[in-house]
Amino acid sequence: MIVDKAIYAGGTRRDIEGDISDAFDLARAAGECFVWIGLFEPDEEEFELVRDELRLHPLAAEDAVTAHQRPKMERYDDTLFVVLKTLAYVDETSDIEVGEIMLFLGTDFVVTVRHGAGNPLGPVRKRLEESPELLKHGATAVLYAVCDEVVDRYGLVAHEVEVDIIGLERAVFDPRGRDVTAEIYSLKREVLEFRTAEDPLVPVLQDIVKGRVSECDGTREYFRDVLDHLLQVDGQVDAHNELLTSVLTAHLALLGKQQNEDMRKISAWAAIIAVPTAIAGIYGMNFDHMPELHWTFGYPLVICVMAVVCTVLFRRLRKGGWL
Repeated sequence: MIVDKAIYAGGTRRDIEGDISDAFDLARAAGECFVWIGLFEPDEEEFELVRDELRLHPLAAEDAVTAHQRPKMERYDDTLFVVLKTLAYVDETSDIEVGEIMLFLGTDFVVTVRHGAGNPLGPVRKRLEESPELLKHGATAVLYAVCDEVVDRYGLVAHEVEVDIIGLERAVFDPRGRDVTAEIYSLKREVLEFRTAEDPLVPVLQDIVKGRVSECDGTREYFRDVLDHLLQVDGQVDAHNELLTSVLTAHLALLGKQQNEDMRKISAWAAIIAVPTAIAGIYGMNFDHMPELHWTFGYPLVICVMAVVCTVLFRRLRKGGWL
């Protein structure tokens, strides 16, 4: 569906009345302006009008409809096709939802195609319309604003992930802590998904900043700021991944230590119980010629021997850290 559409001339918005094709004709006739069409999860039939009007490459148009692309920038004739991954953090489940924003940029048009609930572009459009000087740079100003919003959201998600990691660390080193192995693995998987979303965007922005994308020459300084923020996030994601690996290693070591302590305690009590069991077994064989059976003090003596030996074993094992 078409979320919004407008013509921007000299940094000023003019709403589109009528068909989209008329808007493109007006923009081409006026010059020094561009059309921004925003779509949300369009199907092939909805995207067909835009594709035919702008003569978009069939492969790029197919990617825009089906989604599930990695972050990238590709050139089809005089059109730039950019794919960005959006992230949204879900507090209830600590999951990271991944969506996509695809942009088609030409000299007089921008088409944004959004998949997923994350990163709505309404606030981005509003901020741009409040900055006419930035909008005067044309279609690349939209690309900058969208990239800036996406990367800013990366920073927020990275902070939420850090909070989750701190919580897991506390749970791991809590003396009464529970087994959180599954939670660590789950968060580590989310972090790896985070990395696949943001890491491929780094070379895309580097190409723009280094002047390899001529369309963005007027906005390179803006993209440099976005790249700086993205590199900070990229470093945070790497640190989070390494920290989760360390937390998992420590947790498994503590679990192994606890299991060893439990086994030592079980072995120690088994050794103590073996003494009275052995003595009782000997005197329970029911042989007739066992002189000890006829002693007056035989029973109390055996009980005392059991108690002394068990007490000595208990103290030695406790001193050795087995109990």
